[in-house]
Amino acid sequence: MSKQLVSRLLGMFRSRAQVGADKFGNRYFTRVEEVDGVMKEKRWVEFKGSDQDPTTVPVEWICWLNGQRKKAPTPEELAELEVRRERVKQNIELLKKKEEEEKKTGVRPVKTVGHDEVSRSKDGTDTEDATIDTDRSSEPTGTGATFKPGTWQPPT
Repeated sequence: MSKQLVSRLLGMFRSRAQVGADKFGNRYFTRVEEVDGVMKEKRWVEFKGSDQDPTTVPVEWICWLNGQRKKAPTPEELAELEVRRERVKQNIELLKKKEEEEKKTGVRPVKTVGHDEVSRSKDGTDTEDATIDTDRSSEPTGTGATFKPGTWQPPT
């Protein structure tokens, strides 16, 4: 292959291609270039404006920039993830409110395996009766004196 053809091909590969943008206006690019005789893809971000704040780069784009994902995130994927993040924020707020209410009233729900839900006050007393299902216990019973290794079997 002639040097002119190689130079021309490299010139084509060196041209950058924009693959996407994020909600902050940052733009993401890629190009293929020769590094040590091997063609490699280079990925980078161009920040919007003069403030180059890397904290504005969304996680999905960070993964793409670092090569942890092959394809750039699509606008649909980014919109779906934004909706999911908003839902998580709302759930966190609801849980915080519930926790604050439990602190104010001094009553919090307690869930345990093999028991019905019981509301328990801060002093540890039950405010409702609980039915204990001892038949479903997975814990062995007995004392140390009667213990024989390898003989205990979980209930079926």
